[in-house]
Amino acid sequence: MHAVTAPPGRDAPGDLAGFDPRSGSLLERAVFNHRLMVVLACVLVTLLLAAMAASKLRFAASFEKMIPRSHPFIQNYLAHKDELRGLGNALRIVVANPKGDIFDPAYQATLKKVHDEVFLTPGVDRAWVKSLWAPGVRWTEVTEEGFRGGPVMPDNYDGSAAATEQLRGNIARAGIVGSLVGNDFKSSMLVVPLLDTDPTTRQRLDVQQLSQRLEQLRQRTEAGGQASVHIIGFAKLVGDLIEGLRQVALYFALAAAVAAAIIWLYTRCLRSTALVMACSFIAVVWQLGLVAALGFELDPYSILVPFLVFAIGVSHGAQKMNGIMQDIGRGAHRLVAARFTFRRLFLAGLTALLADAVGFAVLVVIDIAVIRDLAITASLGVAVLIFTNLILLPVLLSYVGVSAGAAARAVAADPPAGQSTGQSAGQPAGQPAGQLGGFDRLFEHLQSFTRRRWATATVLASAGLLLGGYAVSTRLAIGDLDLGAPELRADSRYNRDNAFVTRHYSLSSDSFAVIVKTPNEGCLKYETLVEADRLAWALQQVPGVQTTLSLANAVRQITAGSNEGAPKWLTIARNQDVLNYGAQQASVNNPDLFNTDCSVMPVIAYLADHRADTLDRVVAAADGFAKAHDAQDPGNERRFLLAAGSAGIEAATNIVVRQAWVQMLGLVYAAVIVLCFITFRSWRAVVVAVVPLVVTSVLCEALMVALGIGVKVATLPVIALGVGIGVDYALYLLSVQLAQQRAGVPLTEAYANALRFTGKVVVLVGITLAAGVATWALSPIKFQADMGILLAFMFVWNMIGAVVMIPALSHFLLRGRGE
Repeated sequence: MHAVTAPPGRDAPGDLAGFDPRSGSLLERAVFNHRLMVVLACVLVTLLLAAMAASKLRFAASFEKMIPRSHPFIQNYLAHKDELRGLGNALRIVVANPKGDIFDPAYQATLKKVHDEVFLTPGVDRAWVKSLWAPGVRWTEVTEEGFRGGPVMPDNYDGSAAATEQLRGNIARAGIVGSLVGNDFKSSMLVVPLLDTDPTTRQRLDVQQLSQRLEQLRQRTEAGGQASVHIIGFAKLVGDLIEGLRQVALYFALAAAVAAAIIWLYTRCLRSTALVMACSFIAVVWQLGLVAALGFELDPYSILVPFLVFAIGVSHGAQKMNGIMQDIGRGAHRLVAARFTFRRLFLAGLTALLADAVGFAVLVVIDIAVIRDLAITASLGVAVLIFTNLILLPVLLSYVGVSAGAAARAVAADPPAGQSTGQSAGQPAGQPAGQLGGFDRLFEHLQSFTRRRWATATVLASAGLLLGGYAVSTRLAIGDLDLGAPELRADSRYNRDNAFVTRHYSLSSDSFAVIVKTPNEGCLKYETLVEADRLAWALQQVPGVQTTLSLANAVRQITAGSNEGAPKWLTIARNQDVLNYGAQQASVNNPDLFNTDCSVMPVIAYLADHRADTLDRVVAAADGFAKAHDAQDPGNERRFLLAAGSAGIEAATNIVVRQAWVQMLGLVYAAVIVLCFITFRSWRAVVVAVVPLVVTSVLCEALMVALGIGVKVATLPVIALGVGIGVDYALYLLSVQLAQQRAGVPLTEAYANALRFTGKVVVLVGITLAAGVATWALSPIKFQADMGILLAFMFVWNMIGAVVMIPALSHFLLRGRGE
């Protein structure tokens, strides 16, 4: 990056008569010699993209966009998802009776209405819906004459005492207590698998609309106080996330107000503050318009990007405004000031934005669609900042300028040319010692870090923080660390519903399924059933597994039932006819235990939770069993394929996130190092610039451990964004310092000049960025709050690390060097 080597304004003529409009680069002449055309073009583009965003942009979320489609677990699931209904995207709706039990006729009437409405809801896979009112939910019993069975809900149910008693007996015989019926008999569950596309519209299932319909159903059902409804599942979770995004406008306004206040307090100039805010807002409009024009959507993750684009725009706009204010303060005409600031800072700003883009661009390598969308939308945002904040803002300031008071204050702390810097750095000319302003006193102290005593102490303290942070960061977990949905706060309606289901039902919604793949009719073979039974037993020994379910369980129970329930027949018979009969009976009551041609059979483990360590243990046990037993089957008669079920999909996501975490950090640091080397042309300077970023990254990981935040889809981008944006501080400070040193200025004075030229704005940028994202902490969506806290921490600490560690490291690596 090319930086200012002399204070702004000292090379700028004071009026237009002494300025040659043909000077400057081709880009500068094209922009400022045609200012009106540039402004009109930007106005036209803004109107077009605003209309595009208003008409086409929409919030959406897709189940398959949240999962890593190329991972083997997911490929196995997608290849067999039509045969594994209920083990992917499904809802669980619990209807509870707060005043009695499920045998109350009024409750059953309410449950029937809920079942019928859910059954007819677009996007529901109706053939696989389960509830007490679903004809496919059946009971079976053994009699002297053989098996007898039927639907759990009697055909002639009328709410009478006799019908109610029959229903009670059917529920007991069906063995659905703890799965479809609460353990306390005060609630029952509907299991509702969902289709990927709405069969009526042939469009992707609109989870937001589905969630709204479910909320309306909940309100109608609970209106009379006769029942309470609890809904969990991916579609409802995403619907609640999108609903929480309605508050985004409030946080955007709050972030804008905070940023405007910080800029105004620095400049005390209303017009320039308004222009900086307006150009940053225009960048957001352009970004959203381009996202809509290219067919992208905003989801609960990428909705955060406009906040970042706005904050980055404000920070870079402040740099340009600061340069123009200093030029005008020294007597330059506003047009001349704008052109000279553009001339000096365009390449610097462009390089800094490229560094910002690096933090976003590396996310494209992650095999999760929502993260890739975030990377693309953020890259678009950074691209438009080049036009709105590096070009449009200086052009607009060339028309309106800044107030005289702001211009005077901008140069008050910069000593005139030729004055010795022996006076405290940043102290205004003629201002007595002891009367320094806040920034000036800070800069006076910061110069001490270029001297050996303070430099040594700083390096040692930084090393201690690095080692301590690394020791804590080794406990950083991949995946969720909390019960329920960690994307939402613990007291959210969704998590309260999830807690209700967990308390009252034995089978949790966290299911991990191993797919047993065989040739047609292969799942009926004795050897296959025995192997599936052994897998189920192995999984049952894993801490965190509540119970397991497979065709082997059903066949064993039916075999015993066919022999008067004798316990000695509670086994898997070797006789194929017995196995065939057992499978036939199982298909009546449990059709989801195998597919129609008996070539796919899931072994399902129900987990106590979906925490990262629980999933790791289950994956290790299932994968170890699969590898060992696949190797023992040279005839390829059966294969154990991981994994389906909500927990299986989440386990695959955790694996991808774990790999992407290391890959992403390597790529972002490699890109930043290359960019810094191109900018500084000195490996020593690269070390000085990058070490503060490394310390902050490690401390951020330690903070995640302290706050109980795991690495997951929501938090994965934080470190990359923090590094990509955080290197801006080093680019601004170190480039000026090196330019001064190359001109023969000693290190202490060179760093003092760098602080005077860019130090205030560097601190301002850090505070503005942190304040902009810190407002996310108020969000009802927990992962947004987590991202806000972590990004604010990284922005502040990267700024502190830059102004403290750069001079300290320079003492050892760059002292007295013209590199």
